[in-house]
Amino acid sequence: MESLLSNPAVQGGGAPFIAALIVAVALSRARLGGLAVLAAFATAVWFVAGFGVTPLTATRKIFLLGLAAPVLGALIDFAFRPTRLGAWALALAAAAAALWTFWPVLAQRGAAQALLLGGTAAVTAAWLVGFSQAKLASDGIRAGAAGLALGVGVGAAAILAASLTYGLYGIALGAGSGAFLLPQMIAGKKTQAGMTFMLPAALLAGLLAAGTMVLAEMPWYAVLALGLVPVAVRLPLPAGAPVWLQAVLSSLYGFIVAAGVCALAWHAGG
Repeated sequence: MESLLSNPAVQGGGAPFIAALIVAVALSRARLGGLAVLAAFATAVWFVAGFGVTPLTATRKIFLLGLAAPVLGALIDFAFRPTRLGAWALALAAAAAALWTFWPVLAQRGAAQALLLGGTAAVTAAWLVGFSQAKLASDGIRAGAAGLALGVGVGAAAILAASLTYGLYGIALGAGSGAFLLPQMIAGKKTQAGMTFMLPAALLAGLLAAGTMVLAEMPWYAVLALGLVPVAVRLPLPAGAPVWLQAVLSSLYGFIVAAGVCALAWHAGG
């Protein structure tokens, strides 16, 4: 059993998926099925690194933001109406979170490199969060597909960019999104993802990609390309298509972009 639990495929994929599926099924009627992505990410963190806040490294800041995001997302879903101003505010908050996370590392780089990497991290996080809230949060299928493609894409790209740890966290994010999608596909009925799901999925994907860029070998342009995933899952679907087919096609659209991100990461690493 110990050797099984130490397997990276279990730590980053199998265990997070099971935990997320339990949460998605148990809390769907309470409109909190989106917490599946938190369950998946927290499970991976527990297996890979454990929880701790000292010293407060960039990776531990990502942990904290990942835990706080669904709480804020649930508050938004239940207490506020979605507005364009709210999307802008969340986008700016995501950009600030990215800069807070990586600034101690960026401050040790040259001014030009710090500006390039910091700007890329902030713009990517802001775009993913803002666009997702405005265009995806109300559609459980497209939101789940975006989270799946973002997670698997950033996970695979991180591994290609020499960061296995961030790769496992990204794959766990994708596993949680897949677990959120699966009950909808089986039941043939969409659920509302809301910001309970979309905020942590989008923010964590952006931060993990940025972390792989700042701390490993992910090229900055691959991180920016990741921002096209939520755009891709918005592509038209066949009229009257069943829910399971909508999920498959939306995910496929996202995977095509994610594959391009992986190709850029692989090429940059030689």
